[in-house]
Amino acid sequence: MAIVSAGLAPLPTTPAASGVLETLAFLRDRDFAQARFERYGDVFGTTLLGQRTVFIRGERAIADLFAQGDAVEGWWPASVRNLLGPLSLANRNGADHKARRRVVGQLFATVALKRYSPAIVALVDELRQEVQQATAPLALVPKLRRFAFSVIATTVLGLDPVDREALFGDFEIWCGGLFALPFALPGSPYRRALQARKRLLARLGAVLEKAQTAAAAGMPLNAGGLDLLAGGLDEAGLPLADDDVAEQLLLLLFAGYETTASSLSCLLLSLLQHPNELAWLHEELAGLPWPPPPGEAVAAYDALRAPRLDAVVKEVMRLTPPVGGFFRRSRQPLALAGVLVPADRVVQVSISASHRHGTGDNDLELFRPQRHLAGEPAVTMLPFGGGERVCLGKALAELEVRLLTVGLLKHLTLELEPGQDLTLATIPSPSPKQGLLVRPQRSANLAAAVAVP
Repeated sequence: MAIVSAGLAPLPTTPAASGVLETLAFLRDRDFAQARFERYGDVFGTTLLGQRTVFIRGERAIADLFAQGDAVEGWWPASVRNLLGPLSLANRNGADHKARRRVVGQLFATVALKRYSPAIVALVDELRQEVQQATAPLALVPKLRRFAFSVIATTVLGLDPVDREALFGDFEIWCGGLFALPFALPGSPYRRALQARKRLLARLGAVLEKAQTAAAAGMPLNAGGLDLLAGGLDEAGLPLADDDVAEQLLLLLFAGYETTASSLSCLLLSLLQHPNELAWLHEELAGLPWPPPPGEAVAAYDALRAPRLDAVVKEVMRLTPPVGGFFRRSRQPLALAGVLVPADRVVQVSISASHRHGTGDNDLELFRPQRHLAGEPAVTMLPFGGGERVCLGKALAELEVRLLTVGLLKHLTLELEPGQDLTLATIPSPSPKQGLLVRPQRSANLAAAVAVP
């Protein structure tokens, strides 16, 4: 669709030239975009390391972007592109992207989530028992990251604990380099991530080869969801052991792991920092069953059955979305909120800024989950990105968050260790810098929790 520039405002642009200082500010300042939105408006341009970039926020600008889908394509920083790989779904566009997304999306469909739920419930119980046995302050963030990885590695790949552990260390190294500067200097996070990527792809290739052999012998692929993936691949004419598929699994591990670990950490941090809201949630948790009835885990704690839990999850996602923003590249000129954006610009949708920007609310910086039950004016909510490239792991992440919140907090009382740094590291996803140190306290329902098989 051709854009007629008449009546459109020119793009407000910062005075950045090379973009070096802007890039440093972008990496260090959590409020980088917010400060510039306040100065330039909801659409502004700048330069980040030589890349002309446009930041947008708000319902109108984002709706305009989605309405012009044919004029944009997916884009990621060089470090992400290289670490995901050239075959990855994230680096594909057009019909090729849509076809492969349909195939791999089966791993996160409702039928798949129902299959995964018993394993997730068991992992929640395992984590709760580990936490409640701690006799000293315990860092929750590493535990939550391992839990989130165990879920995706167990449910999708069907890995046993030994193989899971072998994969986890390299995956953490790989995640640490995703948004690093793409310079492969010896010992740098990016260089270490590239090396970890090779080891990860080799391990994933072995998993796929094993599954291929089992399928050829007429045996079940594994305890995970690879058979769901295999059916779609057969229809697309792709072999299960193809290098292409290994790169898709690497993306899926990230989609089903990093966003979930961030969401779990931020939810527990928010509740522990706001005891009144935690008590308000506990009133509802007292009436919810754990474990969920067989076959009902996917819907057991949804908005209809657990509205307060739903409101808490939404508020955490609003204030600390697991994805701070997502990118598109303009292939043609765009009209965004009345502003003309030229072709060949990277457009970053600022999710965090959009979640804190709206009409009718003057307390959007506050943690107040009750707002989602009161019929107040809604803000633009895109915690997992949006459009045709919304995070594939969204449904699994939301299910894990709900199951873990009920399974952990219903029978376990946690207290923040005083004196710790609770500020958030934001890359690759928000997470308490010092690991979220807590002390478990025995609750009235602990005996019942221990008795659950």
